[in-house]
Amino acid sequence: MEMKPLGRTGIRVTDLCLGTMTFGTQTSEADGHKQLDMALEAGINFVDTAEMYPVNPISKETVGRTEEILGNWNAANPSRRGDYVLATKHSGAGFAHARDGAWISGETIPKAIEGSLRRLRTDCIDLYQFHWPNRGSYMFRQNWNYAPSGHNTNEVLDNMQDCLEALQAQVDKGNIRAFGLSNESAWGTAQWLRIAEQMGAPRVASVQNEYSLLCRHFDTDMAELSAHEDVGLMAFSPLGTGYLTGKYQGGAIPDASRMSLNPSMGGRKSNRVLDAVGAYLTVAERHGLDPVHMALAWCRTRPFMMSAIFGATTITQLEHILADNDLRLSDDVVAEIDQAHRAHPMPY
Repeated sequence: MEMKPLGRTGIRVTDLCLGTMTFGTQTSEADGHKQLDMALEAGINFVDTAEMYPVNPISKETVGRTEEILGNWNAANPSRRGDYVLATKHSGAGFAHARDGAWISGETIPKAIEGSLRRLRTDCIDLYQFHWPNRGSYMFRQNWNYAPSGHNTNEVLDNMQDCLEALQAQVDKGNIRAFGLSNESAWGTAQWLRIAEQMGAPRVASVQNEYSLLCRHFDTDMAELSAHEDVGLMAFSPLGTGYLTGKYQGGAIPDASRMSLNPSMGGRKSNRVLDAVGAYLTVAERHGLDPVHMALAWCRTRPFMMSAIFGATTITQLEHILADNDLRLSDDVVAEIDQAHRAHPMPY
């Protein structure tokens, strides 16, 4: 694994990150703790969660449970908290199970951070992220009818300033070390950067957006911003929510899989996606590569990639992912992947 800078913070993270969104639903607490042990032993120093987790399904009764599971591990292993960089997220506007769906604001931030610190049983959150913008996002398949107009620009910018003031107060208290975004656009990220510079407030260190062989929105405007502003990508769903493993080919729906719990796969299910996956599986087979390892290794070739966040429902899946985490792809493989992408762009 490579160590990558977390923006301009001085913090360094591994280019693979353990995602935890199934801890508390599909993944038991005991297995979640085993996954943390295994990831750290493999050299991973980066763990991502959110106050709204677990998912599959999301419910009012389980919100915060994933943070609690991580917190129980922290409490049982106090000397190891410094072994990894811990990232969590403030839920965005409209999430009814947290603060009745209130917008992210200077008022909600302190309470949300206090709740996460309590559940995580830690004194400090290393990377605190906003899960999605108050003004909405083109992520989660909303790109097909994305309408960014209709917002009062001054109100949006005033809210950003209000949030940055609150974040600075949390940095001053020692509650957080760095600030990141998630499901953001190039314009939004640029405004957070501009206002933070004017105020001397926490600078955006990272952005967590969906990215994989199947979802490449980041390749254009966001990639340019990343290159010039040192805002690295934390890619979520680098395995295409499991599609790139090949387990759903031919209409298969394995028991206890994500599709068995979420039939639409969050709007990703289509005939086109299976054709695209088939093209990437063919590349992997032709070069004798495991498709999981190929998909993750390809993400790590991208110049803007800070860390690819993978999730494993089971210990067996995690063992599989970690079995070849140092794979580097040949130029021939990368070229064939590019050809497959051109033949199957935006499959969902």
